Amino acid sequence: MNIKKQFKEGLITNNPVLVQLIGMCATMAITTTLFNGVGMGISVLIILTCCNVVVSAIRKIIPGEIRLAIFVVVIAGFVTIVDLLLQAYIPALSEALGVFIPLIVVNCIIIGRAEAFCQKNTVGASFFDGIFQGLGYTMVLVIMCVVREFIGSGRFGGGLIDITNGLRFTLDGTGAGIQLFPSEYGAGIMNLPFGGFITLGLLIAAMQYALKRSAKKREEKETAAKEVEE
Repeated sequence: MNIKKQFKEGLITNNPVLVQLIGMCATMAITTTLFNGVGMGISVLIILTCCNVVVSAIRKIIPGEIRLAIFVVVIAGFVTIVDLLLQAYIPALSEALGVFIPLIVVNCIIIGRAEAFCQKNTVGASFFDGIFQGLGYTMVLVIMCVVREFIGSGRFGGGLIDITNGLRFTLDGTGAGIQLFPSEYGAGIMNLPFGGFITLGLLIAAMQYALKRSAKKREEKETAAKEVEE
């Protein structure tokens, strides 16, 4: 188990959204405020980690013919628990995310990690995989929320931050955020689905460029090292 490698893969080299290109539907749909992004990211992180641990723990007794069905049942169980907890303790977030919480059951990130990683690795490795893949997903959500809020409304931290009576964090979704410039000067299109497509597309392009540049530098170093040895 290489925790450092798993951390790098989850956040950068094998990021679920920017590299694996999965889980993009909810990513584009709910990233209109930081409140939504953080809430969705943490929910997926918790569900992904719990599912990874359970799937890894029972991987040796799951018949191969029905493993996907078992994965869905496990995921559905944890999604239901998180959904009910949100409804009970953070109803504003549950209402804001709407159908996208139940749809985590069929989120390709969770099913994909269960199929590609957890059924082949130990509980410990699967636990950290869930944490780091969840952090990678949450990172993308937060970046998209910040970019879309700032460009679209001139605001930061909508729903999550309130500065009316001093800086404080809210869980009821009523935080007005920090207004950085008048909202009428913002590009309102960024608050629409099209804004989600544009922002995600640019992030994917930036990540792919960075990865290719890094790979090219690594290849050049290896070539130079071989030439020195010869």
